[in-house]
Amino acid sequence: MLNTILHGTATDAPPLLIAHGLYGSGRNWGVIAKRLSDERQVIAVDMRNHGESPWFDSHRYPDMAADLAEVIESTGQPADVLGHSMGGKAAMVLALTRPELVNRLVVADIAPVSYGHTQMPYLRAMQSVDLSRIETRADAKEALSDRVDDPALVSFFTQSLDLPKKRWRLNLDALARDMDDILGFPEELDTPFQGPVLMLGGGESDYIRPEHRPRIKALFPKARFAKIPGAGHWLHAEKPREFEATLRTWLNATA
Repeated sequence: MLNTILHGTATDAPPLLIAHGLYGSGRNWGVIAKRLSDERQVIAVDMRNHGESPWFDSHRYPDMAADLAEVIESTGQPADVLGHSMGGKAAMVLALTRPELVNRLVVADIAPVSYGHTQMPYLRAMQSVDLSRIETRADAKEALSDRVDDPALVSFFTQSLDLPKKRWRLNLDALARDMDDILGFPEELDTPFQGPVLMLGGGESDYIRPEHRPRIKALFPKARFAKIPGAGHWLHAEKPREFEATLRTWLNATA
């Protein structure tokens, strides 16, 4: 099963499962998860091929959704599910294929569509680092900065570096092999999820666009849309208090 990080204890409210995005980990959500755990148990997972979770040859959404289903089944009850970016797509596939496991769904800054951009330069940048010569995280940041011009992304990537073992906590080979699937979305899914869904985007992000709404509403008829002003794709990191407040209000209002 996926590695899980538990925050708080079970309450009368459904547990909240958090699925992170590409190159991330459950630890990235620690502050928000801890704050939300005052009302419900929060389960942050490391997605397959990330963090402390097992590595697999496949990194496709049906498999990721099945991983999330296994975690929810282990709790013995349906869960509220929050997914960001890649984790949001996995959460959507979970809701579409195992609706009985999902009470409410929150999708953070992603749509059930294929995207035309590429993540491969970042992946190749990590693969290019000679880990045998890396002694500190600062060394890794310096090596990455030659190929990644955003310091925030450099810091984010190095959080997935296991310095003592001189390895990435990312299965970069599997991610590279299935990158087209990661950027896409399974087209064969057409049975709508009838539960409540919040599509929460960053006000400065273009990941959820007006032209995506027909596809979203076809798959999630009860979807509602909201944006966090001033936030980009990493809305939970850029505006954590606003993100938490929006999420808490929506979860409690639809309880």
